[in-house]
Amino acid sequence: MTALDDLLTLRDLLRYAVSRFNAAGLSFGHGTTNALDEAAFLLLEALKLPVDDINPWLDARLTRSERARLLDLIEARVTTRKPAPYLVGRAYIHGLGFRVDERVIVPRSYIGELLMRGVLESEGLGLVPEPEAVDRVLDLCTGSACLAIIAAGRFPNAEVDAVELSPDALDVARLNVADYDLGDRVHLLEGDLFAPLDGQRYDLIIANPPYVTAEEVAAFPPEYASEPQMAHIAGNDGLDLVHRILAQARAHLNPGGALLCEVGTGREALEAAYDLPFTWLDTEESEAEVFWIGEADLPG
Repeated sequence: MTALDDLLTLRDLLRYAVSRFNAAGLSFGHGTTNALDEAAFLLLEALKLPVDDINPWLDARLTRSERARLLDLIEARVTTRKPAPYLVGRAYIHGLGFRVDERVIVPRSYIGELLMRGVLESEGLGLVPEPEAVDRVLDLCTGSACLAIIAAGRFPNAEVDAVELSPDALDVARLNVADYDLGDRVHLLEGDLFAPLDGQRYDLIIANPPYVTAEEVAAFPPEYASEPQMAHIAGNDGLDLVHRILAQARAHLNPGGALLCEVGTGREALEAAYDLPFTWLDTEESEAEVFWIGEADLPG
């Protein structure tokens, strides 16, 4: 007998996957934080089932071809060490799905959570009291365009420009923009940060730039090393792009506008480098890894 013959239900496959993942010592962090959640996501997405709850399906018997497909994915997760979203071609931010592959970083920005939960709005911190009044948004380092798409949904009257340096990543972004039928509102631009914008100004700039040091990238586990290096590495202190964004953002903001930027664990280094009134924002899984700063408080 083989695993294909022995493992009949989704519960069987889930238990088997968790055992394999734990035994292999996999690393997580691409939408899940442990072997159980990773296995559940991989199995549910492969079966085209809702990924938010595996419990209704645990005792469902699977066809032989389904079992073979899931066993192949479990084995691929162990042997290739690629993140599960790459194996199934999809990742989620608070329930919104996006196409992903090795051309883009797996989306997991804390900014997505802040936007989706309405933290910036009147019922939250009041930083954007009237989302309908936001006319123009800029998303720097857009990658798969996930944050640009979320912003378009959160600010219903806004035009969103999304800038990305990688042509390969932009190919994936185009697929996602098309999936959400936002081609008339989300405009993808190829270039280095503000370079392709020709002096345009915005009410809100959001940025999730690379913010990992070269030393940290060199020590990445295989899961993180599977992602495009340019989506991670940002110099010796991890803040090369953040410094450039801070230097140029004011020139691209309307009066009263603001910059929302993710910097990972860079708070201490950033506050040491600048005497600026950063407002640090927490999420369900992060503390002070995203800052907000108004246009009038930015350099220049």
